[in-house]
Amino acid sequence: MNSISVPGRYSTAVKITAGYLLVWALLLLETRTLQMVPNWGHLVLGLLSIPLAVYWWKQFSRARNQQIQRWIIGTVAFVVWWQFTLVLLDSLVMDAARANIARWGTAGLFLIGLLWVVWGIERASVHYKKLASNHGAVTTATAPIWNPLNLDASFYAVQWWPLRPAPILRYLRSPGNPNLLPHGPRSRKLDQSFFALVTYTAAFLLLALLFSQLGGCREIYEMPAGGGEQQQLAQVVKIKKVIRKKYIINPLSSVIFAVPPIDDVQLELTEITKHAYQIGQGEGKGAGFSGGTFRGKVRFIRLEYSGGDWDQDYGVGGDLNMLLEYGIRTQHKVAERTESRTIGQLNNFPLGKSPPLVYMTGQRNISLSNSEVKTLREYLTDKHGMLFGDNGGSRHFHNQFLSMMNRVLPDVKPVPIPLDDVIHRIPYQIPFLPYVAPHGGKEALGWYKDGRWLAYYHPGDIGDAWSDGHAGVSADIWESCYRIGTNVTFYAHSEYSKWLDAQKKD
Repeated sequence: MNSISVPGRYSTAVKITAGYLLVWALLLLETRTLQMVPNWGHLVLGLLSIPLAVYWWKQFSRARNQQIQRWIIGTVAFVVWWQFTLVLLDSLVMDAARANIARWGTAGLFLIGLLWVVWGIERASVHYKKLASNHGAVTTATAPIWNPLNLDASFYAVQWWPLRPAPILRYLRSPGNPNLLPHGPRSRKLDQSFFALVTYTAAFLLLALLFSQLGGCREIYEMPAGGGEQQQLAQVVKIKKVIRKKYIINPLSSVIFAVPPIDDVQLELTEITKHAYQIGQGEGKGAGFSGGTFRGKVRFIRLEYSGGDWDQDYGVGGDLNMLLEYGIRTQHKVAERTESRTIGQLNNFPLGKSPPLVYMTGQRNISLSNSEVKTLREYLTDKHGMLFGDNGGSRHFHNQFLSMMNRVLPDVKPVPIPLDDVIHRIPYQIPFLPYVAPHGGKEALGWYKDGRWLAYYHPGDIGDAWSDGHAGVSADIWESCYRIGTNVTFYAHSEYSKWLDAQKKD
């Protein structure tokens, strides 16, 4: 078997590489928990892996007997560069590409790990075969005990369970030794391969599940700290009249200068949006929410669901444009990028640190399991969240959304939201409901309970108006769509902040 040891002259490089991998692992763990390190820190660390990988590849690129070392370098480089690519795509807000790379990278990692398992099992088999031949005997079980591919369950139920579990335990103590593996009339090698595949697959899925839950258990949502008033933005038209001074010129004066026009009156018409107050909720300093924190930001989270096209126009610019517009219009701190979460991942946010608002769109089917329905109901009611639904392009989605909400909130019926409701007045007065196309009608629908809107449904593809190019609609339409997005986002966060304040008082 090829040696994978590293010569002593590489000891310094080994220490540097080990230290780098330790820092990388800690930073990867940090992304799943605290999420305090900015993306550029991860990018810098990822770039530093390139000279290390090139150095080690050169050291082991010539000798034929160092192929295993090259495979180790390639495996480590794959994992590091895969994560580096995800961070890079995340920084570039290429969410669709990031999701695809994440999925294909996971599949690649599974296959690479499977190759290493096959290699390890094969080398272990050769090792134990040599040991057996050196001793002149092979230790085997005396009778057929268990073959997972044999369909004669009654025979093996008697022979293996519960009478003979010992061979399995002996094999686990010496993994890779096929002579200790329970077997039937077929080859031990087949049983060993099957046992290794099942064990590796189960272990990989378990580790993937634990890793995915690691970040989820600590995931929190924090609003920006501050305060302000819940009032309409004042649209002020200011007319400024400028009257130039009259000059009386002595024609006999020795002073020469350009004579300005006499009685020149200039009228300037300037439209401004006057912030007579800061937009927010509570008595904190700066625009924000009294229930927020100094590091909190308003985030835009899209819901992933099965059965349809949850990612319609995702990463194209609509979600991010709306988030940036919200920050400009309210002066609240906003996240640098938009995000997506599955409905099940809403369970990862604890009570009091959940997203005040999640966004859902599409034009095809919506397929939710009973568990997802329960999770969404708890998010809307117990965690005081709000759902922003947007019909992305069909009457079918309209029916699917109403059917989904009937399962989520069976005791709450949808009603048209009037234009004089607070959600259509603050911070912007919405004189009419704008839409790109009335796929689900011309009225916004809402689900109202316990003094607040739990869900807001826009029937006319408001996300298209947010996107680059604004789907070709007129300026007054897409501007009104931005205003509705601002109103709904602000409403959800201000209601959530009030709820947090009430929790503290109680």
